[in-house]
Amino acid sequence: MTTTTAHRPHAGLLAWLRQHGVDHEVHEHLAAYTAISTARSEGIDARSFAKVVGVATDDDRCALVVLDAPDRVDLHKARLVFGSSVRLLTEPELAERTPGCEHGAMPAVGSLFGLPTYADYAIRDQSEISFNAGTHRATVRVDRAAWEEATDVHYADLAETTDDRPAWFRS
Repeated sequence: MTTTTAHRPHAGLLAWLRQHGVDHEVHEHLAAYTAISTARSEGIDARSFAKVVGVATDDDRCALVVLDAPDRVDLHKARLVFGSSVRLLTEPELAERTPGCEHGAMPAVGSLFGLPTYADYAIRDQSEISFNAGTHRATVRVDRAAWEEATDVHYADLAETTDDRPAWFRS
């Protein structure tokens, strides 16, 4: 089992990035518990920070869904993608499926946990993305195209876009 400390990224993530030849930068920051606050602590546009959410279908399939930080999973759209009712994983379910990660800080690499990775189409708009590295104090920044190829991500319309972004983010 891989462990994560408060300051170090998930060891399995770093090994996965190296194994798949995905150039990356690790960034440490003060603890941040939401995707938008993490983007702010990194000094990056919230749309280039990838939020990761765990979902389950009513026929017991699970997946990680990757969204722009300000967006939310649209469960009605997800139902169309998965062909089944979809719900968010509970905290205990998510902890069980993403060992070595702090709750809510799992990286955007489902294969680390034996899960498929789905992403909203908006993720493709960025040339680089950042995401949590298994802890609330570290992120990784990667070339989106290299991440895309290595993760075998499935793109779909999955987000409910919001305009309740903080004032510092709005143009």
